[in-house]
Amino acid sequence: MEQTPAILLRKTSWSETSLIITWLTEKFGTVRTVARGARKAGNPFAGKLDLFFRAEISFTLSRRGDLHTLREAVVVSAFDVGQAGSAGFYLAAYFAELSGQVAPSMHPASEIYDLLRRAIAYLQQTAANGKALDHFERELCRILGVHDAAGAVTSQQGLASLGGGIPRSRAAAVSFLGKKSSGP
Repeated sequence: MEQTPAILLRKTSWSETSLIITWLTEKFGTVRTVARGARKAGNPFAGKLDLFFRAEISFTLSRRGDLHTLREAVVVSAFDVGQAGSAGFYLAAYFAELSGQVAPSMHPASEIYDLLRRAIAYLQQTAANGKALDHFERELCRILGVHDAAGAVTSQQGLASLGGGIPRSRAAAVSFLGKKSSGP
């Protein structure tokens, strides 16, 4: 059984009672797990599997594929959407999607994990802003080695050059940041 700190990036229904959870982990990069029975009332996973929650997870490696079995999740820090606000939620969603896109699967990604952990904590304490967006993208470029110190290549261009492109969730985050800053 494997154990690692993790941040919940995505959850999707797998069956009437189970979920597929995508995590960004410190030791294993992106990891997909199945949480069997997680949608049943009274399940041990109840209240522990929500977006951007930080947890200590235990999972069993699959012998046949990349979908592993989640055994335990102990929440270390919950993401409070009410505290972050709409702009903070959309910014966290973009950060999570981008991190999941660029982090390797089943290989260490401690720097990317730490950057996302710090970004989500920041959004819980400070109103979402463009400065946070710019900082996250710049730091991720630096970690991935696509940073241009001379400034000839923007962070967006550097991230887009990795092949996955910029996630569409960025536009939603920028839109919410604009609405927030423009006032009533």
